[in-house]
Amino acid sequence: MTTTTEREDATSAVVVPSSKEPTAPRHPVLRGVVSGVVTVLLVALVALALALAVVPRILGGASLTVLSGSMEPTYSPGDVVVPIPQDHYNVGDVVTYQPTPGDPTLITHRITRVLYGVDGTSYITRGDANGADDDPILGDQIMGKVRYSVPAVGYVTNAAGGHNVLIVSAVGVALLAYGAYLFGSGWGESRRSRAASPAAPSKDKDAR
Repeated sequence: MTTTTEREDATSAVVVPSSKEPTAPRHPVLRGVVSGVVTVLLVALVALALALAVVPRILGGASLTVLSGSMEPTYSPGDVVVPIPQDHYNVGDVVTYQPTPGDPTLITHRITRVLYGVDGTSYITRGDANGADDDPILGDQIMGKVRYSVPAVGYVTNAAGGHNVLIVSAVGVALLAYGAYLFGSGWGESRRSRAASPAAPSKDKDAR
């Protein structure tokens, strides 16, 4: 006897994943590094503009570039010093002065002695790297006491001439614009990635 067995194959629903995968943000690490660098540069630029242009003007001083090595190691050529007028000056103060009244030449040296006489107070100065004192000067010849300095930016400010504020403002605007672009593009990619994400597949029952 021949026996025939009928077999019914069970069929089940198959879920085919979508071919469209969510797009990952392009180079997120690089974008973060560039954004951080732009932020640091912008903060440094603002601080530099305040130190060299805004603060000296508010306090009645000026920012001046050191041209010689007579004050090394305290100040080196290319450093910027900011002298501010004072009511009086003491031994040890670093001052900027005119060696000859009416002469635009300026010298920045340290006061080593204060002399009091019938004609008023005079000051003896000397560069930290020099071996001899300078000629005495009067208080009217002193432009101010150096309150702070910024290393190695003097050559840049000299090359910019009288356009320091304009150049700093232009670079600041450029950095702000680039930072806004990075932020905007990153936000746009994040929105597109969320929109492209597929919905979670539903669980289909096996059909038999």
